[in-house]
Amino acid sequence: MRLAFGKTLVELGLKYKELYVVEVASNVIAPIFAENFPERFVSVDVGVQGLIGIAAGLAVCGKKVVVPTYTGLLMSAWELIKNTIGNTRLNVKLVGIHRSINNDHLSSCYEDFAFMRVIPNIVIESPADSVELRCCLEEVLGVEGPVYMRVYEDEGERVYDDCVCRLGVANVVRDGFDVGIIATGYMVFEALKAAKELKNYGIDAAVLDFHTIKPLDTNTLIKYARATGALVVAEEHNILGGLGSSVAETLIKEYPTPTEFVGVKEFRGYGVKSLEDLGLTASDIVRAVKRVMKVR
Repeated sequence: MRLAFGKTLVELGLKYKELYVVEVASNVIAPIFAENFPERFVSVDVGVQGLIGIAAGLAVCGKKVVVPTYTGLLMSAWELIKNTIGNTRLNVKLVGIHRSINNDHLSSCYEDFAFMRVIPNIVIESPADSVELRCCLEEVLGVEGPVYMRVYEDEGERVYDDCVCRLGVANVVRDGFDVGIIATGYMVFEALKAAKELKNYGIDAAVLDFHTIKPLDTNTLIKYARATGALVVAEEHNILGGLGSSVAETLIKEYPTPTEFVGVKEFRGYGVKSLEDLGLTASDIVRAVKRVMKVR
């Protein structure tokens, strides 16, 4: 995804002359943008707090500002992001580069959605693949206000040949009537694998790509809660505070529905070598579907 992110930034740099990219000098994420638009690329040597401050200053001057850096590093500036960007509704797009299975806490983070959900005025995006990333990034830069987008460093599996991305509107990747699998990011692909396996058990699963985590697409959520009577939420994130929590908060008020959650339960970082170790595979989703269908 990281390569597609850089290429898309260059394309959007041609479209938006006011687009600036601000990065930490030691971890350049989008060198291709720097090569094409050196006058609109700012390399910062003063740490992530300085990064946020400079981005905020450019936004105050009317620029569209993209700030890509590793997720863990970005979260270390949470309070500054809240007060400087969220509370003031600045037009800054924060892009967290997520290395997935990695023992370096600065380059991977399984709590980023939770951190960002509580910041006022901020939109949260998590595209499933490089195709959706291109659509989401263009959509994000077309709106005013703060956005956080998680982008995976690796290319990952392809979910879409083509897609339409509208902020706040989930994509129905696969329709079904027995259970709804709500997924985001890489877990959309795992959800599709799970749906294929579930067919062997006579279970017709809908796969819903909730690329926008905030604001949540409550219309699609309630529609499939009513239609299926059973839901599973799958995310590469702690089960607390992320997409699953947002879904649960909505359902308990609008339409209580049996729901299972596939996510990270306790991530200590060291010793984790695969998604299997974290319980983030199609097989984990299949097991969750079987559990929830027993109680619907």
